[in-house]
Amino acid sequence: MTLPKKALLVLEDGTFYEGTSFGADGITSGEIVFITSMTGYQEMLTDPSFAGQIVVPTYPLIGNYGINNTDTESDKIQVRGFVVREYCPAPSHWQKQTTLDAYLKDNNIPGISGIDTRSLTRHIRSLGVMMGIMSTSLTVSESIRELKKLPSYGATDFVKQVSVPTRFDWGKDGSGPSLYNVVIVDMGLRYNIARILSRLNCSLTIVPCTAKASEIMALNPDGIVLSPGPGDPALLGYSIDMITAILGKVPVMGICLGHQLIGRALGAETFKLKFGHRGGNHPVRDLSTGRIHITTQNHGYAIALETLKGGLEASHINLNDGTVEGLRHNQMPILSIQYHAEGSPGPQDNVYLFERFVQMMKQRKAN
Repeated sequence: MTLPKKALLVLEDGTFYEGTSFGADGITSGEIVFITSMTGYQEMLTDPSFAGQIVVPTYPLIGNYGINNTDTESDKIQVRGFVVREYCPAPSHWQKQTTLDAYLKDNNIPGISGIDTRSLTRHIRSLGVMMGIMSTSLTVSESIRELKKLPSYGATDFVKQVSVPTRFDWGKDGSGPSLYNVVIVDMGLRYNIARILSRLNCSLTIVPCTAKASEIMALNPDGIVLSPGPGDPALLGYSIDMITAILGKVPVMGICLGHQLIGRALGAETFKLKFGHRGGNHPVRDLSTGRIHITTQNHGYAIALETLKGGLEASHINLNDGTVEGLRHNQMPILSIQYHAEGSPGPQDNVYLFERFVQMMKQRKAN
């Protein structure tokens, strides 16, 4: 019988945790973040917004339903590493195709189990997110030396790493005719955004994050979606220039990073949250209706409310900390949300926002 291999998780402040390796062996590094969703580890692993990060689910048992062929949000695992309290090596589910351990091994992604994730989460909540390193070979002191050589998470443009290299058309999912031509700018697209819009009878063209405004408008879109994605929006000057050029021409929907970039394109500022919003249980108030929605979120930056100007105002507010969760404009057709209306896993009651976007395109075509 082979004994489980020991592994270390070391944080940049010198805090370290000892656990057991699963998934791939080796060394990985990234920003340590936690997520509070109780299910959906396959969606977490494949969410491009987690690029450059080591993810810590707060739910203690991970891997119990295995991995299937459908619950992916991109074409590969995006996280740098995966830290869990207890890994289940014998999953049971009728859709299971493989185990989490094998899935991580196949994608060369290290995992570590046996970590006190509640203690780790409290540490991050107290001190804020920070860089960390996972290893099956380094000592604590060696890991700290390696961490000192790494660039900070906020210094890297991860969007260019996760975006598609070339334009492509998304296959039709809905049963009805294609009524609206939508261009999605891929800055870290979650597949469920495309699935939902396709079911709402939209034909979809996915373009790279570096696409120029002229290239996008040449596709004659009825609407444009700016996708979620990883990292600091302040680094993405090329996207801000593109957005500035398209706003006001057709309805634009921004989700998460796309929402932040709309804000910056219209003069607002963004800032880094202490430990981010990541999970499926964040309460948000829709200011137009007063209704409160429980939302799925995954972001580490937010728009500064006091910097909104020029007809731009908040449409949704986070009830936990008062941060901006949506934007509207008093003249331009903009629908902008900080959270994931496509949330999968998580609440599905926010799909109404995609329907609202379709209604905006319908109204523009009618006029």
